[in-house]
Amino acid sequence: MSRVLSAALTEHAGHSVTIAGWVHRRRRLKSVSFLIVRDRAGLAQVVVHEGELPPEESVVEVTATVVASPQAPGGVELVEPEITVLSEPAQAPPFDLFRPAVPAALPTVLDHAPVALRHPALRAVLEISGASVSGFRATLDGAGFTEIHTPKLVASATESGANVFPVDYFGRTAYLAQSPQFFKQMMVGVFERVYEVGPVFRAEPHDTARHLAQYTSLDVELGFVRDHRDVMAVLREVLSGMVESVRHRGHAVGLPHVPQEIPALHFTEAKALTGDDGEPDLSPAQERALSEWALREHGSEFVFVTGYPMVKRPFYTHPDPDRPGYSNGFDLLFRGMELVTGGQRLHRYADYLAALDERGEPVEPYEGYLSAFAHGMPPHGGFAIGLERWVSRLADLPNVRQAALFPRDLHRLSP
Repeated sequence: MSRVLSAALTEHAGHSVTIAGWVHRRRRLKSVSFLIVRDRAGLAQVVVHEGELPPEESVVEVTATVVASPQAPGGVELVEPEITVLSEPAQAPPFDLFRPAVPAALPTVLDHAPVALRHPALRAVLEISGASVSGFRATLDGAGFTEIHTPKLVASATESGANVFPVDYFGRTAYLAQSPQFFKQMMVGVFERVYEVGPVFRAEPHDTARHLAQYTSLDVELGFVRDHRDVMAVLREVLSGMVESVRHRGHAVGLPHVPQEIPALHFTEAKALTGDDGEPDLSPAQERALSEWALREHGSEFVFVTGYPMVKRPFYTHPDPDRPGYSNGFDLLFRGMELVTGGQRLHRYADYLAALDERGEPVEPYEGYLSAFAHGMPPHGGFAIGLERWVSRLADLPNVRQAALFPRDLHRLSP
């Protein structure tokens, strides 16, 4: 008999079926017991009149008859069961996985993640992550983009900074990639439009609720743009596709409305609204204030900040031709936090040589990257979305680690 998932049991009322999964909970009453079985689709209730019940988290197969029961999960239950334990009786999990809320602190969850993530609430967060990536890919595939897969071992730092993890590479020093930036730009010269879903690594000693040492970056790069506004338009479509993908999979989170035109402020306007502190960047408090402004004035949970000072942007950022010192770069804020960084890039070889010289950077470490521009590249730009930040904002999580599978931070390398 073919296995039936819990969500499909209503289609088999009155028939014998076989289900399989984990013992989610045991409930013993005077004359009857209930075995709640969890599979990837949900929960199923099994009525047991005699015999021992396997402990929680044991893997079982149950063959029984489906009958209507309004009180049971999904409105049906399984009666007259034959229960087969498919592995040895399970040890007790670190906390009760059947509790509606997670009855454990974050360190306990992270220490025991392989089992703790079986809790439906914790698993749902990772399902939102998967649905978001599916929407990201589908939107870009439909817009003529090609998915690429770039190296994560590189010879030099991508962002010209020291926040990289060095590794021994056959006796030479290599680094874990901070982003696929160089590679995705080079591939604009091959495919015109590319994207990647992959890990990036930041050796920044942050110990905050919004930073990870390794996270998943959703990267996009496209050619033949007029300026950064073309990139922002593509980002808007991507966000809409990600939201719809999560909605389509039925996840009960507070999904945002993505307006047809996301409100945008120049960096100087953003500073004027939040108090100009003389810094070439926005503080977390200023990001929160700008998000509150966008929601209050425009009904939008998203807001673009454009024209960041060039001093705060990587050397490959295209300057604003009309405002010296400012860039054709942007950040997207979502629910009080920076979610996306992007902009227009330089595309002329001579401009790269000048930009590196201005910053006192040697050309040699970037020769492989720069060679693409010596052979003709179109005006282009792109952006990168931090997946874990996106999910943490969607699910209203207080800590980005809760949106990561086995997070890596200043202190954690296992499990």
